[in-house]
Amino acid sequence: MASLQGRHALVTGGGRGIGRAIVGALSAAGAAVTIAGRNEKPLAEVVGQGEAKGYVIADVTDPKAVDSGIKQAVTARGPIDLLVANAGTAITAPIAKATAAQFQDMFNQHVLGMLYPVQAVLSGMIERGFGRIVAVASIVSLRAAPNASPYTTAKHAMLGLVRSVALETAGTGVTVNAVCPGFVETDLILNPIQQLVDKGMSREEATSRFTARVPVGRLIKPAEVAEAVLYFCSPVAAATTGSTLVIGAETP
Repeated sequence: MASLQGRHALVTGGGRGIGRAIVGALSAAGAAVTIAGRNEKPLAEVVGQGEAKGYVIADVTDPKAVDSGIKQAVTARGPIDLLVANAGTAITAPIAKATAAQFQDMFNQHVLGMLYPVQAVLSGMIERGFGRIVAVASIVSLRAAPNASPYTTAKHAMLGLVRSVALETAGTGVTVNAVCPGFVETDLILNPIQQLVDKGMSREEATSRFTARVPVGRLIKPAEVAEAVLYFCSPVAAATTGSTLVIGAETP
């Protein structure tokens, strides 16, 4: 495993699920990790258990909060070398019932929620000649999903942002990439599975609703997504930028 010793990482949405797994992987590789999120309790728990060095309270859709949080992190642990844009939720709704507010909410979380942290750290990365920016996107960044048009649209736009920033920073020592997981074993998937079980469906059948098209035939572990992020953050990925890595889903 490549060492990230001496690097300062900021992970948005690092209090649970995929984000928490990413925090653990980066910390194990030697990085000093700051986690950012809206709710203090899960962030404090991660830090209290030694999985991260510190946390900041920041809503990634609020540029002032992002700037303030990153300044706190920099004061405490130095410039940000690694940025993982992971924060965000999903909204499901058929297009006939999807609202403009839902589309705006998803855009704010997944596009502006990446943009504001990137803008806050990018100039420093370029000045130092090193930076790693990784977006936790989705398989729906590459293909559409039914009944999830607000989320799918936002994730497509997020990937467009990754590719644009990658082109603008090529040759500066900064790389910008995206991981695109399929169905991951987190509350985002486990909760709807439980709802189907509560309605009388077997857990196996309910789970198969999500895994039927997955090549490996199962939900993906958060740690598997974290390992992909770790690769993009590592020194060996210096020549990889503007790329996507699909995890646990068929290639579009």
